[in-house]
Amino acid sequence: MRVPGGVKHAKRRRKVLRLAKGFKGKRKSCYRIAKQAVVKALVHQYTSRRLRKRDMRRLWIIRIGAAARGQGLSYSKFMGGLRKAGVGLNRKVLADLAVHDPEAFSQLAKVAREAIGA
Repeated sequence: MRVPGGVKHAKRRRKVLRLAKGFKGKRKSCYRIAKQAVVKALVHQYTSRRLRKRDMRRLWIIRIGAAARGQGLSYSKFMGGLRKAGVGLNRKVLADLAVHDPEAFSQLAKVAREAIGA
């Protein structure tokens, strides 16, 4: 006995077209084209989530480096000094301190300078 699969078929297509909402032209209304567009969009979304982490780390390093140069240290000397001193702050926190609390950052720079013996 044959069971028609119309409900599942329609549901699957409806799901794809719902995901394609907001796309331009046939990409939002024609199932075949919408399906390709949705797959491509989801791939880009996945990739961009990983790229964002990379971009944020780069931004933090730039901010820390700029603030460290203001204290007379290079980025690598500053980070090396903090590591030797046993300061366990990550780049995100250090960048935030560099931007919002320069006094605390200068204290950290002093600690790093003492640890490397400069």
